[in-house]
Amino acid sequence: MFRTLASYIITGLLLGGAYAQAQYAGHGASSVSPETIKKFAPPALNPIMTNKLKKMFDISSPGMGALSPDKKTLFFTWRVTGQSHIWKIDGPKSFPKQLTSGSDAVSLHEVAPNGNFLIISKDLNGEENPGLFKLDLKTGLLVELYRKKNVQAGFSFITNDSKSIFYTANDKNPDSYSIYKMNLDTKAIETIYEGQGYWTVSDQKKDGQFLLLCKYTGAKYTECYDYNTATKELKPLLGQNEKEEYEMSYSAREGEYIVLTNKLGDFKKLYALKKGELVSITKDLPYDVSGFSMDFLKKRIIYNISKEGYTQLKAMDAKTYQPITIPNFPGADHVFSGKTTRDGQQTMLGIITAQAPRTSYSYNWSTKKLTQWVLSSAPEVDLSQFVVSELMSYESRDHVKIPMFVRFPKGCKPGSERKATCPVVVHFHGGPEAQSEAGFSVTAQAFVNEGFIFVEPNVRGSDGYGKKWIDIDNGPLRENVISDIEDASIWIKKNWADVDGHPPQVGVMGWSYGGYSTLMAMSRFAGAYEAGVALVGMSNLVSFLNNTAPYRRALRISEYGDPVKDKEALTKLSAITYVDKVRAPLMIVQGANDPRVPVGEALQIHETLTKKKIASELIVFADEGHGSTKKENQVLEIGHTIEFFKKHLIKK
Repeated sequence: MFRTLASYIITGLLLGGAYAQAQYAGHGASSVSPETIKKFAPPALNPIMTNKLKKMFDISSPGMGALSPDKKTLFFTWRVTGQSHIWKIDGPKSFPKQLTSGSDAVSLHEVAPNGNFLIISKDLNGEENPGLFKLDLKTGLLVELYRKKNVQAGFSFITNDSKSIFYTANDKNPDSYSIYKMNLDTKAIETIYEGQGYWTVSDQKKDGQFLLLCKYTGAKYTECYDYNTATKELKPLLGQNEKEEYEMSYSAREGEYIVLTNKLGDFKKLYALKKGELVSITKDLPYDVSGFSMDFLKKRIIYNISKEGYTQLKAMDAKTYQPITIPNFPGADHVFSGKTTRDGQQTMLGIITAQAPRTSYSYNWSTKKLTQWVLSSAPEVDLSQFVVSELMSYESRDHVKIPMFVRFPKGCKPGSERKATCPVVVHFHGGPEAQSEAGFSVTAQAFVNEGFIFVEPNVRGSDGYGKKWIDIDNGPLRENVISDIEDASIWIKKNWADVDGHPPQVGVMGWSYGGYSTLMAMSRFAGAYEAGVALVGMSNLVSFLNNTAPYRRALRISEYGDPVKDKEALTKLSAITYVDKVRAPLMIVQGANDPRVPVGEALQIHETLTKKKIASELIVFADEGHGSTKKENQVLEIGHTIEFFKKHLIKK
């Protein structure tokens, strides 16, 4: 149903000074009029700020990529042109060559085993409906394999003979994914499994004769099955009639599986599933194993440990589960792995420090040799001046320590020698099942360069701190910990005052759930923050759940609650309910094509504030979705955010 901004209806009556619910229908650019999108287009940015940020966003770090079968060429994605495209380099540190072009964001999935082509995907303007393509490496021509309007095609794997691919698509029902096999020569499609719900292919063996299928039943919950494609037998393995998190792959040992789960403890560990029993193969650590992968030949298990916002890389033999020594990278905040060549000989590794973007290497497991392929670039920027984040914490009202990473500009760290306060910007991460981490951040440094202390908390509900921490805000339980948003500002103002006792001016911002947190900070917790910028945030959890893309609805309900059964609790947890309390400057930023958080979420709260004669600013990007991906739009997005905070937080 098409509705313009003028037809938005405030349905609830004014209850206790707050609007109960603003209604709209649908998501994406078709849910709002072109006139409305044009009306709220981003204005021009101050040329001085534009120049500063262009230099920052020109800092480019290529993707880790994938090596060709002969290991002489690296294929990778790179945003150096302003959009993500495929590049190649014929030898370490050689001159790179661009292989794709256009306005679509391009992702690399696989190098064909025969080395003749790549499988890639392309997505237009943040719609998140990617199609699959074959890029011929001899001719440089692109062949469309599968692309349909409003359909998500997800690559699973390519067969060893390079003749077929397996993929998923929600072409039958928007909230359900089936598994298909396509012959790359004829484009003939075979339905392998017709799924009801969110199905994915976690692993395969014998060139697709057996598939390890997992079905998402919630934001984190999965059911996993072993599927015989010949007999169509679907064998239940884990997760049935449960609400547990599982990631799985086939083991190198016949009849066994490798499982990542937190079912048996507070933290995620790796297990071997043997005859229905989970047997731990990683040590008992007070940290999550955050992810794992296995090479095509099942030689090694490579896994990451998330330790208080830092990432460590580990490896073990896939048959004996004995540790394998890997390179040490002193000073690295994050070390993680990429693709391994099909013969298992080399793996791409990525290293991030506080003062350098990701640097990628190929690692030869036999010779122990590291080879850097692509050089990152930072024109006119001194990376040594990037501030290292400090791991700190603030205390909530119920005396829980909330971790936060803080970047202090020079002369702004609280202490007796500081004669004046520096403005603070608190950035809440998205998710909410995500995590603020240490490491390199162009965005954070852009704020530091303008004199802001940049704070990134990991409030309760964040990932990386155990099962109890991440589940504590599920559904109506969110009401018990939502005050973590306000407590950040309360603690900062109390503890970071200057020598004369003047508290700092504090702003709040965030994308997605961080945008929701910002809207709550400015409405329900009005007065805690002096200014806020909400980017692609939900203003009403009920309308959000009713209008987000169908494939996401079921997953989000497990996190936030049911829009029918839990409507009262969701309304209480929605910023639009407290719109009358807003009194500090608020800016709202949104992508028109966003399938996750509909553009209506931004429009409805902006219009409600306008009707109440409460000032707010709104920016809508016509060619973006859930956050800006094009470099020129990122400059506008961050530039206007910084200028907004400079206007409202820095005393003249």
